[in-house]
Amino acid sequence: MHRDGSQRMTTIDRRTMIAALAATPIAAAHGARRGGDPVAITHYGRVRGTIECDVLAFRGVRYGADTAPRRFQPAIAPTPWRDIVDATAYGPAAPQTKAEERTSEDCLFLNVWTPALDAGKRPVMVYFHGGAHAHGSGSDPLYDGANLVRRGDVVVVTVNHRLAGLGYAYLAELGGPAESGNVGNLDLILALQWVRDNIANFGGDPGRVMIFGQSGGGAKVVTLMAMAQARPLFHSAATMSGQHVTAAGPIHATRRARAWMEKAGAANVGELARLPVERLVEAMAMTDPIEQKGEISFFSVVDHRVLFRHPFFPDAPREAKDIPLIIGNTHDETGLFITSMLKRGDTTWENLPERLGQEMTKDISPTYVAERYRALYPDRSPTQILLAATTAGRSWPGHLIQAEERAKLGSPTWMYQLDFPSPEAGGVLGAFHTLDIPLVFDNVDAKGSMTGMSAEARALAGRIADSFIALARTGDPNNRSIPHWPRFELEHRPTMIFDREVRIENDPRREERLLFAPVPYIKPGG
Repeated sequence: MHRDGSQRMTTIDRRTMIAALAATPIAAAHGARRGGDPVAITHYGRVRGTIECDVLAFRGVRYGADTAPRRFQPAIAPTPWRDIVDATAYGPAAPQTKAEERTSEDCLFLNVWTPALDAGKRPVMVYFHGGAHAHGSGSDPLYDGANLVRRGDVVVVTVNHRLAGLGYAYLAELGGPAESGNVGNLDLILALQWVRDNIANFGGDPGRVMIFGQSGGGAKVVTLMAMAQARPLFHSAATMSGQHVTAAGPIHATRRARAWMEKAGAANVGELARLPVERLVEAMAMTDPIEQKGEISFFSVVDHRVLFRHPFFPDAPREAKDIPLIIGNTHDETGLFITSMLKRGDTTWENLPERLGQEMTKDISPTYVAERYRALYPDRSPTQILLAATTAGRSWPGHLIQAEERAKLGSPTWMYQLDFPSPEAGGVLGAFHTLDIPLVFDNVDAKGSMTGMSAEARALAGRIADSFIALARTGDPNNRSIPHWPRFELEHRPTMIFDREVRIENDPRREERLLFAPVPYIKPGG
């Protein structure tokens, strides 16, 4: 056995093996069942999944070889296997700090949920997980695709890929591989190539692939829209709270890579590539040398080799202008980041400016912001204004820029805002960052969901899920579950408000938008 978990083939090459499999009854049926379990064909060999309440699930399907021998380099396809491989358990996540599951550099696995292994040519929905390019995996219970499959007769795919320094450390200026700052994105492209080449055997249509993601996953979505080698592999997209307008610049990215290498105790990139991965993960916990807070931040790099431009600067990529795109945000994004302050309720008019200054990323006078918000919302408490102003001055601007730049091109773009508040902490956190994930997946019952399980939450989840399914199926999110959703344009700025009452509002929070509009948005640490 080899490090990628497969047997090396010596007397038969991959094409010969595929031809041989195609002649078998299993391939002819595009997935027979053995002992009641479904078996599907991939270009690399057969995989056995499970049946869960009439949905076929294939977990831990290999799409790339072990990355350890090629640390910091583009991944390669797996070695084909002869025997049927079990795909009944999630593969390991990428190495990361604060891991809550098994991790390994051998992490290039994906998961597939499908109604059937027939030639159904169903829309394919490929989800990229969040976690600031540094944490997470495709195996979170909130991302389970079974309910979307049942609801919309679609195929759902989630993906693991390299993260943090292993996926986004820019080592090119330090003598390392030229692509090192974007190999995490190249992993995603490899996964989309797997979808193109294999998803028909799982009942999906390779000509109708939608990519979507939340937070860091949404940032990966818009980054792939700016990458020429990625664009042919998908046909619609949605970014949920993925407010990236810019990627990292090579100077700052090199500074981070050098600091990480020194922290790990490596004298050069060659040593860094040979160190035990545990040393690298331990070093990832260091304070970011640019922002001087939090863990060291690695994300996509404009390296002029893999990524030639920023996702939305100086404009939206014209080459992607015809790709239908949903842009979404939550009304109270920062409720996730300032939870402790909101729960304590100890924000006063006196300490409000200081707290605003710590949390806003737009460089604007906190005192001025506090005064304007008090005038706009005289009935709100200091805590409520803290939540509103930090969201508008930190987490909302990127979404607005994305929608505005797409509107300038006349691109098919739809914008939503989630206003439905979480019942957590008595509702004081509002509709915070991540709250739309279980709604999009129709998974309000799943572990980790904080939407509550009320009839209102279930009904809203259905409406949002139906809209994402419609985009995947037709390239337009409109469906019978919601009011007509107009494309975003600059005169009226129509935005779908997902709340107890689903409705369209033109230019929601207009005065807040205008308050911050004169100040440029620069992604921290970019």
